[in-house]
Amino acid sequence: MSTDSRRVRARRRRSRGFLVAFAAVVGVLLLVGGVGGVVAVAQGPRVTDVQVDPEAAVSASGARLILTTTQSLAEVDPSQVEVEPATPFTVDTSGRNVGIRFTLPLSDASDYRVTVHDVRGLGAGPASTLTETFTTPPLQAFLLQRGRADGDTIFRTDLQGEAGVAVFTHDHIEDFRATANHLVISVREDDEAKILITDRDGGQARELALPGPGFVSNLQSADRGERIGFTFSDADLGSAGGRESRLFTASAADTADPVEVGLTGGDVRVADWRFVPDTDSMLVLTFDSRLLLTDAQGGNAAPLGSAVAIDGIARGSSVAVVERLEGIRQIDLTDGSESALVEAVDAPGLPGRATPVPGTGAGTIRSFADIAEDGRFQSTIVAHVDDAGATRTLLDVPGTDTVLQTCVSPSGRYAAVLVAPQAVDNPFDRYQLPLPERLLTHLVEIDTGEELVALQGFDLSWCQVPPG
Repeated sequence: MSTDSRRVRARRRRSRGFLVAFAAVVGVLLLVGGVGGVVAVAQGPRVTDVQVDPEAAVSASGARLILTTTQSLAEVDPSQVEVEPATPFTVDTSGRNVGIRFTLPLSDASDYRVTVHDVRGLGAGPASTLTETFTTPPLQAFLLQRGRADGDTIFRTDLQGEAGVAVFTHDHIEDFRATANHLVISVREDDEAKILITDRDGGQARELALPGPGFVSNLQSADRGERIGFTFSDADLGSAGGRESRLFTASAADTADPVEVGLTGGDVRVADWRFVPDTDSMLVLTFDSRLLLTDAQGGNAAPLGSAVAIDGIARGSSVAVVERLEGIRQIDLTDGSESALVEAVDAPGLPGRATPVPGTGAGTIRSFADIAEDGRFQSTIVAHVDDAGATRTLLDVPGTDTVLQTCVSPSGRYAAVLVAPQAVDNPFDRYQLPLPERLLTHLVEIDTGEELVALQGFDLSWCQVPPG
């Protein structure tokens, strides 16, 4: 046999050996993969990854818990999901993920458990139950103090008032709002109005271009995201005309100029307005008492009759509480239907404004003037009124003090009541938005009526509008 023939046969033997070994390896891998697949199917879907941002969840609606599993999932119905403590949510299923979106901010400093029952893969196999827990952090807020020796200062504080941190100081701060990622601050420099935008630590300050020299008022921010709005009046407004109380909107996240909401059909001056939660719409009250639901352009505003004031729209809600001549009404902004606000049972005094509390059936926070039989004003009672009219007192403010504003925390757990103590001896400052020089913000837990603390300052960042 020739040397070449022996070499050919040797190469053939090595090739057959390699093919046999390769086939064996593939067989083992297929066997292992098959066993793994059988085990995964036999066990049902299991969680491999969890995504949730508890800090964002206590600040704004729309936070999500996303569970990634070992299998592509059959559609999960909301009836399969249980959230403790109870809070409204929606559910979506995509591939191996099931997402739970919380439609209201969550309560702070709370342990949450989310259970998804009877979860099934798209293939054969048993169902499984997915359970995840997480803890939300203590709630923080921003607060403004004017007239300090070192200038007007915005503080970040906890709800005990023991960890206040100064984040921004300026010689003259009129007002401010907090968005998801920024502070939006209305200031005056050299007697000119400016809007400054910083990060939430007060840094990276930049100026928002205003429509011209003038005055800024009624600064507001949307419940989540970066949208802001304000009313603007020209500095040279006079008999020759000019812009007065025109509504502008912008984004704190970019450098684009503010855009005017172009109302038509009557007096376009804006007396009051609100962002409608989770939409691009705004509820606007004009100087001629028209109540309008509008988009950012304003030209397609839907009329909702006349009104005296807008009391508020709860976070996560499409129901506005407004004051008409015939009384306080609730208007569903999705269809324009309305009803009278439930009257308080055994009201502790003459009713005033009503601040809606987030959550279905959560009621309102209302102020009542306690008047003695001889007509003497005794106190202001701030109370929670549920949807059946049951009334619980949260704060009894003596007649020597004045209640300026009531706000509700994002989740509806706390009420903030702004009070000017000793009103007779508490002079107003000289700002465009004038306020008493001494101000206290009382924080009260709504369910228990327990007062947490009284903080010096005003403009708590829960508040959707300026005091007044």
